[in-house]
Amino acid sequence: MKYTTRLFAEFLALTFVGGIGLAVDTTGISLILFPEIAALAYDVFTRPHGKWASQPIRLIATPTITAILGVMITRHWEYSALAVTVVALLSLFAIKLLRSNIGAAISAGVLPMTLGVMSWGYPAAILAGLAVLAIALTLWRRLDPHRYLSEGGKEGQIIETAETPPRNRFWIFALTAFVFALGAVAQATRLHFLLFPPLIVVAYELFGHPDLPGWMSRPVLFPLVCFLTASVGLLLSTSFHAEFLGVTVTMLCSIAILRMFKVHMPPALAVGLIPFVIVHPTFWYPISVFLGAAALIASTRAYSFITHPSAA
Repeated sequence: MKYTTRLFAEFLALTFVGGIGLAVDTTGISLILFPEIAALAYDVFTRPHGKWASQPIRLIATPTITAILGVMITRHWEYSALAVTVVALLSLFAIKLLRSNIGAAISAGVLPMTLGVMSWGYPAAILAGLAVLAIALTLWRRLDPHRYLSEGGKEGQIIETAETPPRNRFWIFALTAFVFALGAVAQATRLHFLLFPPLIVVAYELFGHPDLPGWMSRPVLFPLVCFLTASVGLLLSTSFHAEFLGVTVTMLCSIAILRMFKVHMPPALAVGLIPFVIVHPTFWYPISVFLGAAALIASTRAYSFITHPSAA
């Protein structure tokens, strides 16, 4: 029963994201497709009593507010390491102010700077999409899927810890240094997706919990997982004229990749959808994603060694 319920939860996430793609096809408004909504949908449907799902109002409000902040900065500031860092820090401040667990909201704030989005339709689209997601989540929770979904095991405990506010003393300095340094490389090379928005979400979780055990069986595979989902997204975004088909198949393949590596990593799903909102995606996108993810693994390893030498 647990396996069947899990499959149905993943089907709900797939259907929801496919519905977003259909809305893009119907309206012609690409901003409706907020890539991180794939990560949010997957997490709340598969973990309906998890940290993200337990805050439905904040689930809507936090990414919307950070998106507004991101558009505001982008309208007055060109892409730079400093600009990206400012947006990330403002997003973190909003999360803190709202007492929110929705770390994925950081991605909503940084995406406008990365893509050069200046339209106020972007936060409006996020608000609408997340409102529908919150309603769907409420209906799903009424069916009491928690009885069948395993959220209390080792994997569930790891995820719960990662999605709680950081308690490490120096995490904010490490995260700021990482974002600024990688942002500087992205600015110099013009490969903005070296610092792809979901990467900052993962960095927030890892720097905030450097002693988090077993977040992935083999962390060195994290860049490969992101590279695969990015490559699938790039291939399908250029192969399908209909957003519905491309987004749905990309989401399906990305879920299969996460299952293959036996990891719960919602931001990797967002990585797969980003090519659908890039005007002219090229092969440099998955390459940049791989290099950025590799830089994060190296940085978190170094940080963990400094803060917890015995664990390292």
